[in-house]
Amino acid sequence: MNFEKKLKRMEEIATALRNNETPLEKSIELYEEGMILSKELEKSLEDAKRRIEIIKIKDESEIETEDFGDQQ
Repeated sequence: MNFEKKLKRMEEIATALRNNETPLEKSIELYEEGMILSKELEKSLEDAKRRIEIIKIKDESEIETEDFGDQQ
């Protein structure tokens, strides 16, 4: 499942958990699924953050890169 589908599923879970008619056992299952998805989404975001680089072109022959997190 890709990031967008996981995020959509998280939204569905949140909606179901807000519904007072969802049985307790189903709520627990949904909560567990949501926690797993949350960790997967967090990992995806961390991976993406690591991949983001700001590229500075010093000249035509040399490219310098900096990690996104190094910018202030």
